[in-house]
Amino acid sequence: MDYGTIVLRTIFIYFIILFVLRFMGKREIGQLSVLDFVVSIMIAELAVVSIENIRVPMLNTIVPIVVLSIIQIIFAFISLKSERLRKLVDGKPSVLINQGKIDEGEMRKQRYNFDDLMIQLRQNKVSKLSDVEFAILEPSGKLSVIEKNDDENTVLPLPLILDGKVKEDHLKEIGQTSLWLRQELRKLGYRDVKKISYCAYQGDNTFFVDLKDEF
Repeated sequence: MDYGTIVLRTIFIYFIILFVLRFMGKREIGQLSVLDFVVSIMIAELAVVSIENIRVPMLNTIVPIVVLSIIQIIFAFISLKSERLRKLVDGKPSVLINQGKIDEGEMRKQRYNFDDLMIQLRQNKVSKLSDVEFAILEPSGKLSVIEKNDDENTVLPLPLILDGKVKEDHLKEIGQTSLWLRQELRKLGYRDVKKISYCAYQGDNTFFVDLKDEF
């Protein structure tokens, strides 16, 4: 076995993969989308085959890796512009506990059992279900937990406007309509929804609003 060739191929593949993965952004491994995860696995498999079988030309490995990285970059760019594709590729958050009540139907839909729920609650340093106001299963599989407090007007912390588009499904979650949202924003001096990058309702008739290209 030519160990020198294996070492050189390993070093070369290492830098190729490092370069390619840089295009996937600076998200944590646990925050990777399904597409990112699939691309990462396929690249890893191609790398292993190339290192183990020195009879296979390096080009046979580099070309598929480059193709996969181009696919990932194209999908990432399109998903920035298309909310529909973003939901298809990344999925969307699922509310498992809403205002202290467990949504068993949503848990079944996500194939998520009570053991999974309790494990992730403990990981969030929450020991009792009764302390939870909201529990949201993120597309990455991580559970975001908001504990109960003395504020009776606690609302689900979902964005109502993203990139100039009203999130009708999120408004429905808090029992409001787009008409209500537009009226409230006009009171605050925001007349054009398309100029708003991010808007979230914080309860007590207060909003967090960030305008596009404001920085």
